[in-house]
Amino acid sequence: MKNIKIAPSILSANFAKMGEEVRSLEQNGADIVHCDVMDGVFVNNITFGIKMVEDIRKVTKLPLDCHLMIVHPEKYVERFAKAGADIITVHYEACQENLKEVLELIQSTGVKCGAVINPDTPVEKIKDVIPLCDMVLVMSVFPGFGGQKFIPSALDKLREIRAIIDGLDKEIDLEIDGGVTSENVAEIKAAGANVIVAGSAVFKAQDRAEIIKALKA
Repeated sequence: MKNIKIAPSILSANFAKMGEEVRSLEQNGADIVHCDVMDGVFVNNITFGIKMVEDIRKVTKLPLDCHLMIVHPEKYVERFAKAGADIITVHYEACQENLKEVLELIQSTGVKCGAVINPDTPVEKIKDVIPLCDMVLVMSVFPGFGGQKFIPSALDKLREIRAIIDGLDKEIDLEIDGGVTSENVAEIKAAGANVIVAGSAVFKAQDRAEIIKALKA
């Protein structure tokens, strides 16, 4: 199993103190900063955009994992890359048959690329592009809001994708996002995920270092 990496989602951070919140993640052992970008069209919520990523880039050396929950992500890829994203993940549901082209566009900017599927999208839909990806993200809640309950069928998808990745001659991260807690993280990792997105679990914890360590262990 690859190294487990913890990627707290700043969706659950205090937006009025974002610089401090991100620095606190770095100090407390997080590996990646997960940036949930939502446009109010693809999902029923609006979060933040390019400026936030640009400003976060100035306060941390951690990799920025920009999860674009937006329609027409191809229009914004280059700007997110320029803003400091290290990896940009896009939804199959937003790109449909253009997913391969969008992933190639991300790679052309020098940034890592990833494909994302919602809880009701079968793995089959992204099977052909997995070899192109640096990361595959399985949503274990419907995207839009933090603090939702984990959908257990995500575990089967993790197993299916992990088997595909293990058959390839390439390092590909398998990420899970939604409803992860210290209670269910062991079975999530056993199913093959090695990048764990946690929002509320980290930001609401009394001791962030402790919860990050627990999720990793």
